[in-house]
Amino acid sequence: MSSVFAKAAGGIGCAVLALPLLAVLTVVALLGSVLPGGSVSAAPSRHALADIPPRMLALYRRAAPECPGLSWTILAAIGKVETDHGRHPTMVSSAHAVGPMQFLPSTFASYAYPVPPGGKRPPTPWDPVDAVYAAARLLCANGARNGKNPRRAIWHYNPDRAYVNHVLAVAANYAAATPAPTGAAARAVAFARAQLGTPYVWGGDGPSEGGFDCSGLTQAAYRAAGLTIPRVAQAQYDHGPRLPNGAQRVPGDLLFFGTSPAHITHVSLYTGNGQAIDAPHPGAVVRKGPANTGAPSFQGATRPAVPGGGAR
Repeated sequence: MSSVFAKAAGGIGCAVLALPLLAVLTVVALLGSVLPGGSVSAAPSRHALADIPPRMLALYRRAAPECPGLSWTILAAIGKVETDHGRHPTMVSSAHAVGPMQFLPSTFASYAYPVPPGGKRPPTPWDPVDAVYAAARLLCANGARNGKNPRRAIWHYNPDRAYVNHVLAVAANYAAATPAPTGAAARAVAFARAQLGTPYVWGGDGPSEGGFDCSGLTQAAYRAAGLTIPRVAQAQYDHGPRLPNGAQRVPGDLLFFGTSPAHITHVSLYTGNGQAIDAPHPGAVVRKGPANTGAPSFQGATRPAVPGGGAR
């Protein structure tokens, strides 16, 4: 394939994925982290690993993508505050809320369907799977979607300001700190941030061509960092080095989206705190928003800024 057609393929990929991606990346550029001290994709802190039963930790992380932009740490913090992750001996409140996430049965019924994988039939607020998924849906319906207003979402769970502050404090302690970027990763992130607001251009490699497409931006970012990676998104994904599923992402990682690992159509640059920079589609500009790694289209991540990760 010639370089012209390779660039075209990369540009087409960005544009094809951009329409479904736009539905979940509807935030303004330069949006801060979804949660102070935490993020949608944050790894569990040592405190979280010690405090949360493994089954519940896995459940919180599995249920969070039910609401794009919702941090699993918020679900876990609510579970902690309400029943200590199901450890409360009765799990029945004076207001007759029940189960590990403390739902009134009437409220639970509004968020119980569809029944999540592994849930009970019929669903019940006593079942941890049903309850955690219902909590994610309740939060999503009241401000948590796309990280728009997590404080409002938590307030709707329990309309008490002290409760909201308590949940957010617990959530912040459950998220491992995101390492600061260093070396090539830091330079790649800095370059990408400097391009915010630059127009999307199909096949574009930079300002000399009027702007970037998705893989043009990520290639240029790593070129500015002194590393050479392939031009198109699929080739960048194949180039690696790949990260294992569940690995903590760090600033500078590349995030890949598509219908399968063999059909990558979009790439973004992770900047930390659950955020990424990408060039999304024609008519848009380079922007920063949720990393969206909980989306069904997310296929994996690579880390070019490691020894052997890019040819100089």
